[in-house]
Amino acid sequence: MAVQGFEEGCLRIGKVEIAYEVGGSGPPVLLLHGFPQTRAMWTEIAPVLAQRFTVVCADLRGYGGSTKPPAVADYSFREMGRDQLGLMAALGFETFHLVGHDRGARMAHRMALDAPERVKTLTLMDIVPTHLLLDELTQDVARAYYHWFFLAQPEPFPERLIGADPDYYFESCLLGWGASKIEDFAPAQLAAYRAAWRDADTIRGMCNDYRAALEVDFALDESDLDRRVACPTLVLYGADGAMAQAYDVPATWAERCGDLRAKGIPGGHFFPDTAPGETAKALLDFLR
Repeated sequence: MAVQGFEEGCLRIGKVEIAYEVGGSGPPVLLLHGFPQTRAMWTEIAPVLAQRFTVVCADLRGYGGSTKPPAVADYSFREMGRDQLGLMAALGFETFHLVGHDRGARMAHRMALDAPERVKTLTLMDIVPTHLLLDELTQDVARAYYHWFFLAQPEPFPERLIGADPDYYFESCLLGWGASKIEDFAPAQLAAYRAAWRDADTIRGMCNDYRAALEVDFALDESDLDRRVACPTLVLYGADGAMAQAYDVPATWAERCGDLRAKGIPGGHFFPDTAPGETAKALLDFLR
């Protein structure tokens, strides 16, 4: 699904190909989607930003039109982040603003730690730090975010169960983390998500993403607990979502970011889909 007025492309970065769209003019901004979506989630936000910025929307490794390698270790946020750093360099952007939602936000946090000289600003949408979530897991979070542990089970257990009815499973995820109805999602974006998640390799890729979080990323984050993100950072969160109910979301980032601001957006976890206007305004206010 192409954003209106954007150019689609696919570039080989190392051993994978990353699908993307680019449009607008001005300072570069990279937008990274989350689970269980594709770059189509930015369809209504990207054109607003493109009035002032050059906007790149990319599919994560394992998602959408990007390559879906088979090994769990291929899906650490470090490996996935290298794809996006390589993509932006290939497009001619050595430094850029970085925006991520959900898995894209976790990857963006890792990118800001691994390549601080590349990231001008960082925006994290509706996450608390990965290490914190896993290390201090509460009953409420475990119940709401059970999918972390279901998807991380050894192959092919979750793949076979999900593959029996992908729409049912993934739509339950879209509706399960606060304040959403299926009617809140734009039909064209929902159609793009369905087309992607009906693919068996995409299901496996998304499971491997969650397997890597437990098997690889937790240890990487533990080794970096004393490090802070250096660039200006914006934390956006769904005011009615599961994370806001379980945490003081901005406080979870206070010791991890040197220059932090935060804002709640009406809705639940998927507020970029359900409140794209408010999300775009918050991004513009920060990026300006």
